[in-house]
Amino acid sequence: MNYNITGAPFPVLSCELSSGESIICQRGAMVWMTQNVHMETSGGGIGKMFSRVVSGESVFYNTYTAQGGNGMITFGTNCPGNILKFDISPSTTIVAQKGSFLASSPSVNYDLFFQKKLGAGFFGGEGFIMQKFSGNGALFLEIDGSVVEYSLSPGESMLVDTGYLAAMEATCSVDIEQVKGIGNALFGGEGFFNTRVTGPGRIWLQTMPLPQFAKSLIPYIPTKSS
Repeated sequence: MNYNITGAPFPVLSCELSSGESIICQRGAMVWMTQNVHMETSGGGIGKMFSRVVSGESVFYNTYTAQGGNGMITFGTNCPGNILKFDISPSTTIVAQKGSFLASSPSVNYDLFFQKKLGAGFFGGEGFIMQKFSGNGALFLEIDGSVVEYSLSPGESMLVDTGYLAAMEATCSVDIEQVKGIGNALFGGEGFFNTRVTGPGRIWLQTMPLPQFAKSLIPYIPTKSS
């Protein structure tokens, strides 16, 4: 599959499909395609449907297949940011934030990823439930804002503010760390907890989580006069 990502900060993903080749996507992600690309909607069983709901995705997903020759399909994102491509393989499993899935090869498996430590889920800001992608093939995720990648050595950690962890290799672990000092926690503007991500593995951080972006617009939204 050949692909091209253009148009940041409002990017689109264009994929060239060979005859008979398919790609799956989040419901509503397609923005344009050639006439010979055909769609089929499915849910993949009760278990898979439940998993998608819990992880913030739509219940159904769409499979697009080029028929009678090569085809082209383009997908768009839900917010300003970037589209990041991963090569999933038996040695590369990716864990990502809820709602980040855009599209993938049909051979990429989707599962729920539960934080092993409850504290990391309830207080770390990344959510108790994330998404895990394994198998083989291409995976495309939506990233809020720009993306910065780090490679962590075994035992090396990065402290991340709430919501800024977009994705990580499954070899990494996540925990929380309380902000030291009551004054720092109350008046520092960073909240009471940070997320600690520990290697080995790569992590991808996003520069403008969607909730933070929405919060920044609140002062500029007119309020209804009483």
